[in-house]
Amino acid sequence: MTELSLRASGHLRKMVTQLEAPVHYQLPLDDELVDMAPLIGQPIRLEYTGEIHCQHCGRKTRKSFNQGFCYPCFTRLPQCDSCIVKPEKCHYHEGTCRDPSWGERHCFQPHVVYLANSSGIKVGITRGEQVPTRWMDQGAIQALPILEVDTRLHSGLIEQIIAAHVSDKTNWRTMLKGQVEPLDLKAERDRLLNLCALQLDSLREEYGVEAIRELDAEVIEINYPVEVYPAKVGTHNLDKNPVVEGVLQGIKGQYLILDTGVINIRKFAAYNVELSF
Repeated sequence: MTELSLRASGHLRKMVTQLEAPVHYQLPLDDELVDMAPLIGQPIRLEYTGEIHCQHCGRKTRKSFNQGFCYPCFTRLPQCDSCIVKPEKCHYHEGTCRDPSWGERHCFQPHVVYLANSSGIKVGITRGEQVPTRWMDQGAIQALPILEVDTRLHSGLIEQIIAAHVSDKTNWRTMLKGQVEPLDLKAERDRLLNLCALQLDSLREEYGVEAIRELDAEVIEINYPVEVYPAKVGTHNLDKNPVVEGVLQGIKGQYLILDTGVINIRKFAAYNVELSF
């Protein structure tokens, strides 16, 4: 591989995105943001130095938990609790929230229930302020907000109802192959809201008519900076091989696509690396 010069070093965080055509990506390395667009089509090298520092407390840790935390923070912080992944299990009302003030700031805020097309249709939820970032992080080529609610708990209950009819997960390998066909998300919205009408009405009776609001939004189309999609998806793992190098062929979701395989940047948050190109 061509000799490369050191560009930047620091701890990885998930890539920063802007909804442009295509999506604009920046790679955070501590306080530096590396613009990734000029690197597409170029050889790059990412080397893990062997150090991980918790992205919350800064403690050195041998293993990363929940994408960037040390074990004590993983067991203590509200953002690492199981109800973040499964919001229908919110236990704030039981008085057992790990940090009630954090829950009030993050979970008792407007949330959006959406349909997205990342590897086929899926239902998902996100805080209103995370639109459209959430969709770009998932590698969705289309997204449509369908409902707005006041709390994360409500969004989780609705997601459960709709997930009985469509997936609530992304097949990341299918997403990365770039073979996803466009869908009529508005037609899917109407179909699913009709199928789930009785259950949604029951939630309105329990939480209030205005607790679940239908949205008349437009479909968001998202394009990614990818020159070549992989025919077969092989992965790089910094825990097994600290050096990742190859020609950067594109970026989709939180994945760098190289001619030697793909790497999920978010998975290795808090890893200290050196980036060369």
